[in-house]
Amino acid sequence: MGGAKAWMFSVVSVNLNGSVLSNKHVCWRWRSSAAQQSKPISWSLVFGLMLFSLGIVSLFTGHVVSDLDWYSRRLVKQKLYFKLDGSNKGPIDIWKSENGQSFYGCSKRSRKFPHAVRERSSNGYLLIAASGGLNQQRTGISDAVVVAWVLNATLVVPELDHNSYWKDNSDFVNIFDVNWFISYLVKDVTIVKKVPDKFMRSMEKNPYSMRVPRKSPPEYYLDQVLPILKRRRVLQLTKFDYRLANNIDEELQKLRCRANFHALRFTKPIQELGQKLVLRMREMAIRFIAVHLRFEPDMLAFSGCYFGGGDKERYELAEIRKRWETLPDLDADGERSRGKCPLTPHEVGLMLRALGFANDTYIYVASGEIYGGEETLRPLRDLFPNFYTKERLANEELKPFLPFSSRLAAIDYIVCDESDVFVTNNNGNMARILAGRRRYMGHKRTIRPNAKRLSSLFMERDKMDWDTFARKVKAVQRGYMGEPDEMRPGRGEFHEYPYSCICKKNGDPESEQVRGNQGLKNRSKEEEPVLGAKGDEQVFLI
Repeated sequence: MGGAKAWMFSVVSVNLNGSVLSNKHVCWRWRSSAAQQSKPISWSLVFGLMLFSLGIVSLFTGHVVSDLDWYSRRLVKQKLYFKLDGSNKGPIDIWKSENGQSFYGCSKRSRKFPHAVRERSSNGYLLIAASGGLNQQRTGISDAVVVAWVLNATLVVPELDHNSYWKDNSDFVNIFDVNWFISYLVKDVTIVKKVPDKFMRSMEKNPYSMRVPRKSPPEYYLDQVLPILKRRRVLQLTKFDYRLANNIDEELQKLRCRANFHALRFTKPIQELGQKLVLRMREMAIRFIAVHLRFEPDMLAFSGCYFGGGDKERYELAEIRKRWETLPDLDADGERSRGKCPLTPHEVGLMLRALGFANDTYIYVASGEIYGGEETLRPLRDLFPNFYTKERLANEELKPFLPFSSRLAAIDYIVCDESDVFVTNNNGNMARILAGRRRYMGHKRTIRPNAKRLSSLFMERDKMDWDTFARKVKAVQRGYMGEPDEMRPGRGEFHEYPYSCICKKNGDPESEQVRGNQGLKNRSKEEEPVLGAKGDEQVFLI
């Protein structure tokens, strides 16, 4: 354990603070010092001169100033909107990110990253009990791979949650391709399907069970978990969701990406049906939007928000909310003003139409049971008549999956991942996981509502004409369209912003990393780089 706390100083290219960008690898624009020192412009004078000039012109031409707005709208195609941040005055395609083609996912293991140790040489068997729905469990499984590496443990295929709100009794093997999972990560972590029976029979005590604090750094696992694992040889970590810190060593972040984006592949039946639905959408339209409404009763109850359904809604959601004993009482209006409430299906449709998506756009709606049923969905259907769900696209084929909410969620995941545009409606687990994956796959257009700013707009929409409303929606959605420049090291959850695993196409792969740290440049030469706990020895990276 002498090298336990030194593991962070491994030979990797970045520090752990995520706060400094190397000038060599910067992928977003910064204001130059010269620009900051320039003399400020009197904008009031500029606008005054412009209005005076336009007034003079109108006297001779017979046109009024308001006509300029009409002409400008005629010149801009419906599919384009303008960024208003001043950095780029050109139009941006709402269907795809032009800059996204310059980036790609890069999670390949470094040549210096230590290989997995054999089962017999490990410090013991690590059992993982995942928690939550499908995508919450996915984050836990990805983190468990990293924790197993840190502990030098043999990872047992994680156990899925059968007791959550969704009551799905599916096991890992029913949702993910377990053989692919084991083989893809074979160089990183040794994974087995179960603890050998002979080993279990030789144990004097049952496996030790513990729950680690949320967002625990690797040092915690080395200091608090490793000694127990080495003493008991079989250890179970329960409720394993978001139990690993967000900002960790870059090589470990890449391992997170390999586990999440590559090793976790759905089973053949799920994959085949998901791809069938994608193909059927493509047969009807060249491109389509996938919307994750997340407007199910549990989500609305958990949010503490009010959606206009009167006393009936308040009572029903309050009853559901009682399932979470630790939830505090919330002020619905306050939550909405802070942007904590999901948009209604109608509001999602209004946002998309305001951004420029036409009435004939095909949309795939991913969701479970919508609160309010068809009445709630009708306004969205009216705005987008080409409205499809998995139930509509695959009625009979879907029947074997209907008793299993996680398998249904996996089918939605595939269609949303393959869509041209993915629209989230909250910052939940599926939204974050898919947003991160789509960034990793080339910054495919992903729209996240700026709920805090949009809420006030929706309240005032009856007081403005459509063109004004649409212009304001486009303005408040700046920075929420899935552009590469939204990536900032350390921002949000790593599963949503996997900055360590995204590279820019500009030459040598080693220089392309979208880094948030400086690496070894600021490190003292006396520091000995060490990674992880490899038995009783320290593994040095040269």
